[in-house]
Amino acid sequence: MMSENTENAEEKGQAEDAAGEAADTEAQAGDNPTSIVENLRNQVKELTNFKEKYFYLAAEHENYRKRMEREKETIVKYANEKVLGSLIEIVDNFERVIAAIKDDSDQKVKNIHIGMDMVLKQFFNNLKDCGLEPVDSLGKQFDPNVHEAIGQKNVEGKEDDFILEELQKGYVLNGRLLRAAKVVIVKN
Repeated sequence: MMSENTENAEEKGQAEDAAGEAADTEAQAGDNPTSIVENLRNQVKELTNFKEKYFYLAAEHENYRKRMEREKETIVKYANEKVLGSLIEIVDNFERVIAAIKDDSDQKVKNIHIGMDMVLKQFFNNLKDCGLEPVDSLGKQFDPNVHEAIGQKNVEGKEDDFILEELQKGYVLNGRLLRAAKVVIVKN
């Protein structure tokens, strides 16, 4: 904003200098109509140039402002990407523990399972509020944009590139892939 005011003041000063020079030239030329008309034409050209520069700078400033707004929105939207990336490792560990104790017959272990499952759901809901969503994989076609194939199996009756197993969940943050799902696919 300050640079615009400085530029405007400079342009105004230059225009006044040009007008002063034209007045001096008029006084020297006397009443010669040709020189007066020529001076006026030069002044009009200079004023037109200053006007064009002003509009150019105003447009540049507006483009800069819009670009900064877009960058700010992107930064805010993906600022927590690194933190959420590390938190999904914790979700993975919770899921492994829950899967390991799921079928235990001891009542205390069952209660621990229920409690851990509740904590995991609450934790994951908080991650969803931050824009994190799991990649849907099982029973879907392989998509190299969101899946990473780490194994292949020959299965009769299934079409190629059908996902059989999900070894590690994938996640998307606000529409951007955070981690690809690691899957096993059908290859006949």
